[in-house]
Amino acid sequence: MKSRAPVTAVRLGGRPELPLLVLGPSLGTTAQTLWTEAAQHLSEHFQVVAWDLPGHGANRSPVEDHFTMAELAAGVLAVVDTMGTALQAPTFHYAGDSVGGAVGLQLLLDAPGRVESATLLCTGARIGTAESWTERIESVRSSGTASLVSASASRWFGTGFLDRAPEAGSALLHALSEADDEGYAAVCGALARFDVRDRLGRIAAPVLAVAGSEDVATPPASLREIADGVQDGRLEVLDGVAHLAPVEAPAKVAQLVLEHALGPIAPDREELSVAQVREAGMAVRREVLGDAHVDRATAAATDLTREFQEFITEYAWGGIWTRPGLDRHSRSLITLTALVARGHHEELAMHVRAARTNGVSVEEIKELLLQTAIYCGVPDANTAFRIAQATLAEMGEA
Repeated sequence: MKSRAPVTAVRLGGRPELPLLVLGPSLGTTAQTLWTEAAQHLSEHFQVVAWDLPGHGANRSPVEDHFTMAELAAGVLAVVDTMGTALQAPTFHYAGDSVGGAVGLQLLLDAPGRVESATLLCTGARIGTAESWTERIESVRSSGTASLVSASASRWFGTGFLDRAPEAGSALLHALSEADDEGYAAVCGALARFDVRDRLGRIAAPVLAVAGSEDVATPPASLREIADGVQDGRLEVLDGVAHLAPVEAPAKVAQLVLEHALGPIAPDREELSVAQVREAGMAVRREVLGDAHVDRATAAATDLTREFQEFITEYAWGGIWTRPGLDRHSRSLITLTALVARGHHEELAMHVRAARTNGVSVEEIKELLLQTAIYCGVPDANTAFRIAQATLAEMGEA
């Protein structure tokens, strides 16, 4: 059945094989003006698809006199369904600002099995009052959306944003002035009838509620109500942000959406500073070798050896042992084999201890050393067995 509130998909990046992320707009904005910069940060991890409200941006479908938030949510689902197959409609992650967030709540209620996570920004389980939306409808129908630009400029953005990002602000305000009057009014009507405060407890999917500290339209208390009302909710407040968080703080919003949907993501190794690599390396070095060993090595450093100690920490422990491609158990097995092959006996004793810390069993150490007898030579393995025996005995394990 054709939706009374059709929405238009706007692809903002990513590849089809990545998890699907659907982004919802604020009233008077478009997918591109609100979400493009944040989407650039997200497209490495998601297939990013935003949508435009009736009468907004790329959506020039005929506008019904009125529709509900449930019908807007149904329109979003209809768009998502086209991205699936005849046998399976896709699930997706969702993020939406203002009315886009309200649609997110409606999706969580109407199609709970479809939404894997939801980040709801600058929104509410109820936004404004029926009376305030009726006044807005009358104003738009008498004077057009262009008449809202001045008030929206003061309501949408946090202190200093228009000075910092005049082009982004101008694009958003221009999109508002270009919105179809009847489309805008119809969305106002849907907001006037929207109130799901008494149904929040039915929402089981994880919800991140994001508020702007300077948002007057949907203040932090509005987002706190959502976070407290759903079964699995959390609140984040962005300082200096008003009502359009995705454009006011795109990198931070993208990080919040990403980590809420997929969990913590390791930073791009190429973007880490030398100090960060060295700090990460020191943390792993201590975890693997123990504080006592590292403290002795650090205390024993001299003007001659200090830079070499920093080199080891940065390149060996920070550059290699922190890489995600192998776990520490595997790295210990590889290291032991290499030390036997090269005859590095002092290091071998140290790494037998490290291997036990990393979960390598005594039985696995024995099997590894037997393997080295074949590929490195019996004399090398003989020496390695002697060192391992002595080391494990010191540890009370042999």
